Amino acid sequence: MRKSGILLHISSLPSEYGIGKMGKEAYRFADFLAETKTGLWQILPLSPTSYGDSPYQSFSAFAGNPYFIDFELLEKEGLLKKDEYTSIKWEQDKEKIDYEFLYENVYKVLRKAYSRFEVTPEYRLFEMINRKWLGDYALFMSLKFRYDGKPWYKWPEELAMCEKNAVKKAKEELKDEIGFHKFIQFCFSRQWKALKEYANSKGIKIIGDIPIYVSLDSTEVWMTPELFELDEDKKPVAVAGCPPDCFSPTGQLWGNPLYDWDYHRKTDFSWWISRIQNAAETYDIIRIDHFRGFAGYYCIPYGNKTAEVGIWKKGPGAKLFKKAEEELGKLDIIAENLGFLTPDVQDMLDEVGYPGMKVIEFGFSDSKNDYLPHNFTDTNSYSYTGTHDNDTLVGWYKSLDKDSKNFCLDYLNVKLDIQIPEAMLRLVWSGVSDAAVAQFQDFIDADTDCRMNIPSTLSGNWTYRAKKKDFTDKLKAKILKLNTLYNRCSELPEDTEETVTKECKAEESPDSSCDEKLKAAKKPQKKADTDKPEPKPHS
Repeated sequence: MRKSGILLHISSLPSEYGIGKMGKEAYRFADFLAETKTGLWQILPLSPTSYGDSPYQSFSAFAGNPYFIDFELLEKEGLLKKDEYTSIKWEQDKEKIDYEFLYENVYKVLRKAYSRFEVTPEYRLFEMINRKWLGDYALFMSLKFRYDGKPWYKWPEELAMCEKNAVKKAKEELKDEIGFHKFIQFCFSRQWKALKEYANSKGIKIIGDIPIYVSLDSTEVWMTPELFELDEDKKPVAVAGCPPDCFSPTGQLWGNPLYDWDYHRKTDFSWWISRIQNAAETYDIIRIDHFRGFAGYYCIPYGNKTAEVGIWKKGPGAKLFKKAEEELGKLDIIAENLGFLTPDVQDMLDEVGYPGMKVIEFGFSDSKNDYLPHNFTDTNSYSYTGTHDNDTLVGWYKSLDKDSKNFCLDYLNVKLDIQIPEAMLRLVWSGVSDAAVAQFQDFIDADTDCRMNIPSTLSGNWTYRAKKKDFTDKLKAKILKLNTLYNRCSELPEDTEETVTKECKAEESPDSSCDEKLKAAKKPQKKADTDKPEPKPHS
C-alpha cells in the first residue's frame, strides 16, 4: 500500500513551554495527520540530549527526554499546581529552542511533581519491566547532577571506573535522587504510550529513530565499557565519523566510541537485540541511522581534530538483524542507506530486505543521478524531499549553482523559483516508492533559518519550532490533495472496523445501523477535545 508521512520531531511541535511536549499540541498534530489522511509521523530519537543538544548524542540508548513531559497532564494527575509551571517565562525566543534555559527550569518543575508522587503498583511494574537499564541510568543522572553536569570521565576516579564500593555508596547516598530520575522515566513512558496509542487509533504509524552510536558521555559507556573499543582507562581507541566528501572537505567527526563487535558476536548481540526490542515497543516503524555502518564503519584515531585520517573496518553485517528477527520476530525497519555506499552495503540491504531511503535533494546534477525518481526501480523504498540533516527546500534551491538551478527548473517543468517546493513535493508523492515523506518545513515553504541540523557543526542545531498558525485549513487541504491525487491516503486501522462490528453484534443492531457506524468511523474526524488528554496506564 502506498503511504505518506511528515517528519516533525516532538521538540518542534508548537508549545507555550519552550519546546514541544507530549500534550495537547501533539494530539492536535495527530488529528492534523488523520484529517489529511497522512499515515506516517516520523520523529527523531526520543532520548535525552547531551553534547550539542543533539538527539543523536544521548545520555542513554533507552531513556526518554524529560523535556517532552507535558506539565498540563501532570497537573491533571494532581502532581503539579498550575502556577508552578505557568509562572515561568518559558519562551525566551518563540522561534528557537533554548536548551540551556530548559535544563535550568524543567527539572525544577519535575521535582515539584515528584514531591507529590506516591508509588503505585503501575510504577512497580514499570520498574520491573525496565530493570535492565533504568537503575543504571537513574544513578548516572544522579551523579551527573551531583557533579554539576560534568561527563562521567571527569568524576572522581573511583566512580568514573565504576569501582564496586564507590557505586554501592553512591546508590545509598543518592537514593531519593535516583527515585526522582526513575519517576521522570515513568512519566515519560506513560505520556508517550498514551500519545502513540492515540495516533495509532487514528490510523497513524510512528517512525522512530535508532542512532547507530551512543554518546561517550552515556550510561552505557560508563557502566558497560565492554560493549565498546576502549582502553584500560575507558578512553576510546578510535571514534566514529565519515570520511571527506564533496559536502564535507574534512569529513564528519562525530566522536562516538565504536563498538567492540567481537564482544557483541560472542554474546549473540544481546545488547543490540535489547535495544532493537526497546525501539520496536516504542515505535511502529524503526529507522536505523547510518545503516551502512553495520556493513563497514569508518574509524578515526581518538584525539584527531578532523575525520581526514581514518580506516574502514568490517561490521557485523546482516547477522545482527537476522539474530534480532530470530528473537523478536519480523521487524518493520527502514535502513538509512545514505552516504558513501559500497557493494557490501547493498548486499546487506538485499539480504535483510529492508526498504532504503531516497533523498531527492541529492539528485539534481544530471539525468543519470540515482536519486532522481525516473531512475528508481525499487518500490520497496522511502522517498524524501530531504531529511533532518538537509536544508529546507527553499534554502536548498537557493544554495544551488546556476546550472543545477536550471536543470532543476527544467526537470520539474516550472518557471519560477517560488514554485520549487510545491513541485518537489509532487515529484516525491508521484514517485514509485512505497512511502513519500517530507519535513513539515517543506510544506510551509520555510527558509534555511528553519533547518533542523547542519552536520559537523556544534551549535545552533535542533532548535526549530513550528507555530500554531502554520497549521491552516489551506495547508490541510494541500496535503490531503497530494495524498488523494497520488493514491497515498491512509486507511482506518482494521481493529477499528472490527470493534464497530463487534459492538453492532452485541447490540443486535440492524445492518444499516452498522453501516452508519462504519461510515462515521471512517469519516475524517473533527478536531478532538485534546486540550487535556487522559494519560493511559503503562502496559
